[in-house]
Parts: sequence; structure tokens; C-alpha cells
Amino acid sequence: MVVFGIDPLKGVPFMTGQTELINLTLLEAVLIAGALLIGLVIGALSIGLFTGRSLRRTKEQSSELLRSAEVAANSLAKDIQLAAERMAAERRTEVDREVKGALQGIQEGQARSQKIQETLERKLEHINDREGRLDAQEQSLVSKSEEVTKALSAVTQERESIQRRIGEIAGLTHEQAREIFLADVRASSHREAAVVEQKIITEAEAKARERAREITLMAIQRYAADTVTDSTIRSIKIPSEEMKGRIIGREGRNIRAIEKATGVDIMIDDTPGVISVSCFDRVRQAIAAETLQKLVQDGRVHPTRVEEVVEQVRRDINQRIIQHGTEAALEADIRGLHPKLIEAMGKLHFRTSFGQNVLQHSLEVAFFSQLIADQLGLNGAIARRCGFLHDIGKAMDHEVEGGHPAIGMEFAARHGEKTEAVLNAIGGHHSDIPPTTPYTPIVMAADALSGARPGARRESMELYIKRLEQLEAIAYEQPSVTEAFAVQAGREIRVIVDARKADDATTHMIAAAIAKRVESEMTFPGEIKVSVLREVRAEATAR
Repeated sequence: MVVFGIDPLKGVPFMTGQTELINLTLLEAVLIAGALLIGLVIGALSIGLFTGRSLRRTKEQSSELLRSAEVAANSLAKDIQLAAERMAAERRTEVDREVKGALQGIQEGQARSQKIQETLERKLEHINDREGRLDAQEQSLVSKSEEVTKALSAVTQERESIQRRIGEIAGLTHEQAREIFLADVRASSHREAAVVEQKIITEAEAKARERAREITLMAIQRYAADTVTDSTIRSIKIPSEEMKGRIIGREGRNIRAIEKATGVDIMIDDTPGVISVSCFDRVRQAIAAETLQKLVQDGRVHPTRVEEVVEQVRRDINQRIIQHGTEAALEADIRGLHPKLIEAMGKLHFRTSFGQNVLQHSLEVAFFSQLIADQLGLNGAIARRCGFLHDIGKAMDHEVEGGHPAIGMEFAARHGEKTEAVLNAIGGHHSDIPPTTPYTPIVMAADALSGARPGARRESMELYIKRLEQLEAIAYEQPSVTEAFAVQAGREIRVIVDARKADDATTHMIAAAIAKRVESEMTFPGEIKVSVLREVRAEATAR
């Protein structure tokens, strides 16, 4: 807002709000200035008339005021013009900047469009080139296809002509002739392959059979030992039902204390005079069984007494374990074993495999390995050490994850066993790792001998019958088989074939096929012999 007036002290006009006058247009400023000038003149005249001053003075004052007003109006007009020009210049600069930015954006867009257009043109040229090549290839393929079609047509016609001629000559159709030809080729090929295979096998076996049989029989005959078998469940005799109640205790506290201290399951049922102890860890099973026997003899059964007896029996069992390991090492003449290895071997006294005591089995394998190594001219002491330690992993395989060969090899290496032959025999006697010394296959053979000898391992009647039935079923699935019998407790399968349908070469093929299926489908200790019999009987009657 702009305010005009006359200074009462100086008698000159003044103006306020000049900063706001910038927003007014130049025409409005001139009109206001004119109005102000007219107002000043009229005011001056009125003041001169009402005050009664002289006309001369009034005119002088009016002239002075008029000049002052003109000066102020000119100054104000100049200021307004300068402000308007400055605003116009600023607006022009701003518009120029906006126009420049817009032009720059348009130019950048045009550049991008130009690049995109160039890229599209290159791709279009590439696509056109590919289309040209594909068209040329398609034309080439069409021409080749026509040539192949013509050639196939000619071959088909020739084949049909030959087939007609063959049919006319033999009196057979194409399919009949083809089947007869393929059957002849198949039969002759199988027969020739079987003959060659049997020749190779016979030559190899002729060199090794007698030597292997001699070594195996000698080893078995020179070593024989009884097998100690234990069950996963041991029964403890109880003199009376009253003692059974003491063992159970009030609300079962005594039996819970025994199970907690020993880590076994105690089963008490209606069977009179018997309590069963169940545990896969034979050491804990032995501790629990002997603890129950001592408690029954003592008659005092309460949680505190249970803990005392369990601790006493555990110390006795640990001493017995070390004693068993030491005695076994002395019997096998194994020296320089770490105490932890002796303790682990002693634990095998309480472990069984298929009913065979593992510590006794380890001694057998040790002696078998030495005998075989001596016959082959190798170091018998190293072979005996390999066989003695080969199953040491079974002492802790229920505590450590993994198979007993790997566990045993790692355990033996950690406790001072540095011989490569021994470590490889422990880790590779089940073919988990490749053998690096000849002692590993010796231990594998000795392990099979110890497990397969008569009476070494015990099988349930159900598993025994199932294995025999499976053996006979595999034999009956072979062609030309008329009868099959599993003999020698399932160690041998005897198969009879029809002599009119199978010749000698086919008989060997049937034996090899049965043996291969038995290896892949069945699990068994030792070996199973497959015997295929082919008999020709000629009968005639003389009268």
C-alpha cells in the first residue's frame, strides 16, 4: 500500500510504501501521481482561501508545491519504471532459463531416440540376415528331404522286391524269416559267449583253485574255537514274588533307580521267578544283571543301596574289561597297544554279532589272517595285528555316529596306531574304502571264514527258512530249471536243468546268473555255492 501526504513541518509532499509500489503497473502509478498533484493544488488553494493569506503568497506556495509535486512525481515515475524494467528483466531471465532447460531435455530425448532407432536398425539388419540364411537352409533341407525321400522310396521298393523273392523261395513271410534269423543269431551268440566265458573262468580257476583251497582248509583246520553267544535280553532268577516286589519298590522307585543308574530297561511281567534286563549295550546290560543279582542276594533294596551296588559293579566290570582285553592281546601276541585300545577290545567280550562273540571272532580273524599271510609269504605279525583290531569300532559304534570300520580306523589312529596296513584293514574290511595293502583282502577273507564256519553264528529259524526259500525262488526263475534245492544250511544251492533245453554252455550261464542275483538281492555271511546239474539219460530195452 502507498500513502501520499504533506510533511507539516517542512511543507513538502511525502510518500510511504514504495517497496509495495513495485507490484503496480506504470499507468496506475501515473494516474495516482496526477491525482496526488491535483489534490495538493486544491488543498493548497483551499488552505490559502480559508486562512485569508494573500493571493501572492498563496500563488508562491502553490508554485512551490507544484514544483515539489512534479519533482516527486518524476522521481516516483522513474522508480516505478526502474522497478518494472527490473521485474521484466528477471522474468525474461527466468523464461530464458526455462526455455533453455526445455530445449536441453528435448535435445537429450532426440539423442536417445536416435540411439534407439540406430539399435533397432542394426537388429533389423541382423534379423534380415538370419531370415536370409534360414531361407537358404530351408531350401537346402527341402531339396535334401526330397532326395532322401526318393532314396528311401527306392530302398523300400528294393527291400519289398527282395522280401517277395525270399518269400517265394523259402515259402515264408518276412516276419517269419526275421524271427527265425534273429533266434538263430541270438542262440549262437549266447552259446559262443558262454563258451568263451567258461574257458576264461576255467583257465583262471585252474591256477588259483587248488592253492586257495589249500590255504583256506589249512587255516580252518588249524584253528577251532567255541563261540560264546549272548542275547540282548538277560534273565535274572528271583527266589520269590516278595523279592520281585522289593525290586519294584513303593510306586516303582527302586526299579526306576536301577534303570536310571544303569541305563537299561528292566521288564517285569507275570512270569514267576524271572526279571529280564534289556539293553543293546552289553556292558550296561552286564552291570545291571550283576547289580540285580547282588541286590537279590543281599535282600536290601532301596535307591541309596542301588547306587552303591551299581558303582561297585561298574568298577568290577571295568577291571574285567581291561583284563579281557589284556588276555586277548596276550593270546594273539599283539604288543605295543595303547591302553584305550586294550580297553576297547575288552568291551568286545560283551558284544555279539549274529550270536558270535566279537572278541572271540577278532581272535579267530587274527589267527586266520596270520595263517593266510604266512602261506602267501607276507608278514604274519602284521596280518595278525590287522585281524585282531579289524572290528574295534564295534566297541563304540552305539555311541558314535557312522559305521564301525570308519569309527575303528579313526579311533585306532587317534590312539597311536600308525601302521598303514592296520588302519586300511580296519577301515576297508567291508570295502568301505579301497585296499592299499594286501593285508586288507586277507582280513576280509579271514573275516568271512570266521563268520561262515559251521556253528560260528546263530540264525533264527524264521530267517533261516526265509533265506532257503529265497534261494530256491531265485533258481526257479531261470529258464530250463526243473528243480532247485538249498542244502548245507543255505550255503549251497543245487539246480537241475532240462538237458533237452539247455546245453553245457547254457548251464554255465544259468549258474553265473543265479550267483549274480544272489549277490545283489540277498545278505548272508560267507559264501553260497551255486551248482547247476545237467543230466542226459538214454534208455533202451533188449528183448
